[in-house]
Amino acid sequence: MQATIDAVRVAGTPQGPVPVVVLAVDGEEDVVPIFIGFEEATSIARGLEADDIGRPLTHDLLLDVMEELGSRIDRVVVSEIQERDDGQGGTYIADLHLETPRGGAVVDARPSDSLALAARTNADIEVTEEVYENGRDDRSKFEELQDIRDVSGEM
Repeated sequence: MQATIDAVRVAGTPQGPVPVVVLAVDGEEDVVPIFIGFEEATSIARGLEADDIGRPLTHDLLLDVMEELGSRIDRVVVSEIQERDDGQGGTYIADLHLETPRGGAVVDARPSDSLALAARTNADIEVTEEVYENGRDDRSKFEELQDIRDVSGEM
């Protein structure tokens, strides 16, 4: 299922503020929210804005190295949700699909890192049907949340 990064927001939780990247899935009303860290959320937002901040950050550096080695990101696939032992939700798993001089390669990567790279390259983003069905939530829950860029400026 094709997806796009709809927003990067901050949700208030009993444990405090937690960033969430919201994936919109083509043709579907519900979204797939993935809760991530502040650094990754800020990196995704910067990638979406194509901000050049001078010296490369980690995701920019990784892309520079990949390009120097003749590789490019073909697509990102959020492929599964592994349920946690404590019953407190799950951990999303992603695969980074690359085109390299030796052919295609698939690299296991955190969704947050994969999405930060996709935001910088306009690579396709996909979620499996299983991820969509198990991770979907009502879009309206996330529309009212504060944008990560507004929160980052306060920190």
